[in-house]
Amino acid sequence: MERILEAILNGANSDQLASIPLPAHYRAAHVLKAEQEMFLGMASNDKDPRQSVHVGDVPVPELAPDEAVVAVMASSINFNTVWTSIFEPISTFGPLARLGRESEWSKRHDRDYQVIGSDASGVVLRVGSAVRNWKPGDKVTVHCNHVDDQDPSSHDDSMMGSNQRIWGYETNFGGLADLCIVKANQLMPKPAHLSWEEAAVNALCNSTSYRMLVSRNGANMKQGDVVLIWGATGGIGAYAVQYVLNGGGIPVGVVSSPEKAQILRNMGCEAVIDRSAANYKFWNDDNTHNESEWRRLGKDIRELVGEDPDIVFEHPGRSTFGASMYVVKRGGVVVTCAATSGFMLEFDNRFFWMRLKRLIGSHFANYREAWDANRLVSKGMIHPVLSRVFALGDVGEAAYQVHHNMHEGKIGVLCLAPTEGLGIDDPELRAKVGEKNLTFFRR
Repeated sequence: MERILEAILNGANSDQLASIPLPAHYRAAHVLKAEQEMFLGMASNDKDPRQSVHVGDVPVPELAPDEAVVAVMASSINFNTVWTSIFEPISTFGPLARLGRESEWSKRHDRDYQVIGSDASGVVLRVGSAVRNWKPGDKVTVHCNHVDDQDPSSHDDSMMGSNQRIWGYETNFGGLADLCIVKANQLMPKPAHLSWEEAAVNALCNSTSYRMLVSRNGANMKQGDVVLIWGATGGIGAYAVQYVLNGGGIPVGVVSSPEKAQILRNMGCEAVIDRSAANYKFWNDDNTHNESEWRRLGKDIRELVGEDPDIVFEHPGRSTFGASMYVVKRGGVVVTCAATSGFMLEFDNRFFWMRLKRLIGSHFANYREAWDANRLVSKGMIHPVLSRVFALGDVGEAAYQVHHNMHEGKIGVLCLAPTEGLGIDDPELRAKVGEKNLTFFRR
């Protein structure tokens, strides 16, 4: 790996990189099948990724014809990294075993360890015999849609594929490592004005927000739409704010502190709700809903923007879902992609059916959506929301901080990159975009 890193830092060309032998093993953050029951009986908040995530050498797998080997310069932490590390809501070794039964190539994924991570930026080192559009030396970012293009259900919208999976969560060989193995249709050009760590944090969250808000597969936002965004300085929420502002919508951002509220105002989001000050109590002590608090939230939104939301961008889940379904306007849309506060959701169906509201489930993005979202980053129209950077050896601590919501934006992870700030190939565009826009979330 030292030779590979040296070659990348020295600007080696395609032939030079292809001539360097791949190592037999590589450094990777991984969890172990033998430890998948280590947190049984514990409350979710007590489960500690620092105990379950290991960083050490694992074997380099054989390369399938439609795959590429990428030298990972940087990666990032997503909530699915947390879920894998605490084996919740399920152990991911079950999905890996099912994947392993699909084909001879799929058997590689069913191992006694799983390399985690669903984001990466880096340099292509090898491509399989069926790969057409990529070659060693290409600088790339990786999106996480792992799809079987031989299955007819994957066409039209690959997210509808019967065996669609999220790379590094429901597959092995993820991005929190010095190398990763990906399908060629996961690769996208690295935005040239960004550093490795800035480029690494975008693909999963940015693509998810794009599908939820912009795509015809999501809310299909139009100019003037009022959009309530929960967790508006979190990973996907911060991209959502940018899409609403860019698309002529009116964002109403919900955050948990005055400091996060100021980040939103700096981004241009004028309507902000600090829920720590509002102190909404959507659940009563007897575990029933508090409808009066739903009404109070609706009143607060109307005082800010004069009307109810056309769209609610939902991802906290249980803690907020009933309120979201209540406050969205008649005929409006709640679009949801996660449930970080709990997966069992409840709402009052009277306000749903009688007011003709819609609920859309959204899960990552297809290749076209991810590519279009990445294009906007590459043009400097959507910016990374990087807040902190950890070393690969500290992935457990980074996942712990995300698990306990101790962060804003996205947490990046340096893998092969020895320091921050490397990989910028278009300083002119960077200067045009402005360091201020690229560092809203940096501490």
